[in-house]
Amino acid sequence: MLQRIQSIYLLFASLVLFSLYFFPLAHNVYVNDVPVTIMVTGIFQDLGGVHKNIETFTALTAVTAIVALIPLVIIFLFKNRKQQIALCYSAMLVLFGYSFWMAQTVKNAVGEGVQLGTKTMGIGLFLTSISIVMLLLAIKSIKSDEKLVKSADRLR
Repeated sequence: MLQRIQSIYLLFASLVLFSLYFFPLAHNVYVNDVPVTIMVTGIFQDLGGVHKNIETFTALTAVTAIVALIPLVIIFLFKNRKQQIALCYSAMLVLFGYSFWMAQTVKNAVGEGVQLGTKTMGIGLFLTSISIVMLLLAIKSIKSDEKLVKSADRLR
């Protein structure tokens, strides 16, 4: 059962969330007239080509790892499809809250006077949306598996 398509969707959702460690949430944002890059691990300033960590987001870093592990855990619950579906919906709710927290962290990091434009937004702000779409596709595949098993049970 691990070779089903929903396992691929869930694995991809997890990989997308783990890639938040590599892609910035916002870049070239001027805070106190200094360009900084904001990632889930903290705020980094570019000093002569070297990224220097100004502030660390310990809680956001830890929660990112936990949220990224949830789809991996769901993969191994393949024997209980109803529980898989429920956990996928729960993971989506967690991702909505996580996205809000991430956006508020970026907003607080840049301050009140700075507006984020499309040129300063990083790919990291959109990765949770991709993960939510992957979870929706996994739910759809799990439901189709459930229908297939029920139809096979009727034939017996």
